[in-house]
Amino acid sequence: MRPPASRDFREHALFSLATILPLAATGEGDSGFHAPSIADFFPAPFLFEGTPFEFNRLQLVRMVALVALLAVFLIAARRATLVPGRFQNAIEMILDFVRVNVAEEILGKAHARKYVALLTTIFCAILFFNLTSVIPFLNIAGTSLIGLPLLLALWVFAMYLGAGIKAHGLGGFLKNSLFPPGVPTFMYVLLTPIEFLTVFVLRPATLAIRLMANMVAGHLMLVLCLSATQFFIIEAAPAMKAFGALTFVSALALTLFEVFVAALQAYIFVVLTAVYLSLSIEEEH
Repeated sequence: MRPPASRDFREHALFSLATILPLAATGEGDSGFHAPSIADFFPAPFLFEGTPFEFNRLQLVRMVALVALLAVFLIAARRATLVPGRFQNAIEMILDFVRVNVAEEILGKAHARKYVALLTTIFCAILFFNLTSVIPFLNIAGTSLIGLPLLLALWVFAMYLGAGIKAHGLGGFLKNSLFPPGVPTFMYVLLTPIEFLTVFVLRPATLAIRLMANMVAGHLMLVLCLSATQFFIIEAAPAMKAFGALTFVSALALTLFEVFVAALQAYIFVVLTAVYLSLSIEEEH
């Protein structure tokens, strides 16, 4: 599946801003303009430094997102009524969206019930971890470092393998996965290694990398605009201060865009999860 067009837009915009803004700096400030870098995603630990239990800002953001996610659904469950209010309606809309538009649409009603809890958990978790990128004082997505996306991808991959082996047995699953039906036998020399790479390497890897890359790009673009706004307003020459308004408006637009991308990436991840599960349990694919 081709990555969303938003990724191409982000990469182009990020390159353009990172090229233009340093050229606009006139050096009135002592430090000049400093664009954000990949170091933002590797903050120094503030607890248990030098031990296997190091705890840094990104891990704190993940903990906040996890607590918020559990609190939202716990409150919704405890306050559930026969006639739902707005809060309960919003939660039920999310649950129904995953059940109807993902689980039943892709897996069919016969299999949807078995996997709807998994798909809903993955969707809501990724959505909450992604949205921390636009929450004040958090300002970074919990999925912007490969560890969490990779953990989710491996969870999906384990469910994919388990569902396929349970449905067809180990031999049947490997046959369906590595030897596509309807092609000449001699073609398996070429197709089987490709299928092996696709099934056992590319599927989990692309799930993790797609999610992480989009959230990294969004963070860098947003922080770039905010850093540029601070520079133009506070440090730049008077003739350049008007550009601060432009970068500030860009930051507001990117914040809204980041909310959209956060939801979109959660949706793409859970749709691909459902597709992989469907491929693992169907007779031929």
